[in-house]
Amino acid sequence: MRIAAVEAIAVDIPLSRNFGGATYNVIKRSTVITRLRTGDGLVSEVYNGDNRTHGIHIASLIEKEIFNKIKDLNIFERERAWAQMFELTHTAGDKKLLLEAIACVDCAIWDLTGKALGKSVRELLGGYTDALPLISIGGYYMPGKTHADIAREIESYRDAGMAGCKFKVGGLSPEEDAARVAVARKAAGDDFILCVDANRGWNAADAIRFARLVEPLDIRWFEEPCQWQDDAAQMSLVRRSIAIPVTAGQSEITSHAIRRLIDVQAVDLVNYDASEGGGVTDWLRAAGLCAAAGISMAHHEEAQIASHLLAAVPHGTYAECFADPERDPVWQQMWINRPSVKDGMMAVATGPGFGIELDERMIRKFRVN
Repeated sequence: MRIAAVEAIAVDIPLSRNFGGATYNVIKRSTVITRLRTGDGLVSEVYNGDNRTHGIHIASLIEKEIFNKIKDLNIFERERAWAQMFELTHTAGDKKLLLEAIACVDCAIWDLTGKALGKSVRELLGGYTDALPLISIGGYYMPGKTHADIAREIESYRDAGMAGCKFKVGGLSPEEDAARVAVARKAAGDDFILCVDANRGWNAADAIRFARLVEPLDIRWFEEPCQWQDDAAQMSLVRRSIAIPVTAGQSEITSHAIRRLIDVQAVDLVNYDASEGGGVTDWLRAAGLCAAAGISMAHHEEAQIASHLLAAVPHGTYAECFADPERDPVWQQMWINRPSVKDGMMAVATGPGFGIELDERMIRKFRVN
């Protein structure tokens, strides 16, 4: 079961319009597919991330640098493989990009491990449950978008079988965004999970003002409320000042950074992204830290990976997707054996490894390397 070869495929799929949040624009769906091969014929099939600028570079790092660190290792030597890949970060100029590439390979190794043993990654990690509530990311800012449009958007998520929505805020004043969230809650009804995500859009004072305005609306969590430059300290202040749970972690690239968020009491939930922070192996370290601190785990997007991770541990919460058919053609079309969604719940794939099958025609059409 030794690692013998790798192919990394960067994919860019143009979108019909800009799906932007408070601090970013989204005009294409990007991902990297990693096919790691063993000498006895096993091949991984996993995709990671949505890096809309550096997909080709990530694929090149996988094939030309990272692979040399793990070639000929046994797939069951995961910790050794991870440690040897991580050595590259000490001299890397762009550590974030390198961690994304490491994540691709680490997830591929876990996929191969599951295939070798005939077990899903969920089973390998703990197998706590076999289904999760699924929420859609939405509430994007669009030119000319009205409150009536927001209401229709939320209703469309209910119609698509979602259990809830993570709604974008932070791009307007606290009062304007609070009004948008109130429309979403009214359209959703009381039994619909509603989270808000500022994408580091506000300072602490504005985040607190917004939170107090929406506290009566039964908000499940307030994600990344504060601007990047001192977000841990600011989030700690926000958390002490409001009744809504605070979530962060998707912008971190190591479990060490998650420990720092916990140390300053900045978060009630952590949404560390395995595709940003070194893969399944380091996500498990973060999950262990959170379990010991009584902090729940979420996950930033990436339901093909996150569903296995969150369903494996008792403190997992919700998987996330983009229910709008135009926002994520990978979720909607390229992942051809995606598990069903019913009554707000997503079943976790039961095939070995991550259990992912992808549309080869789409890959050939949209690959860029």
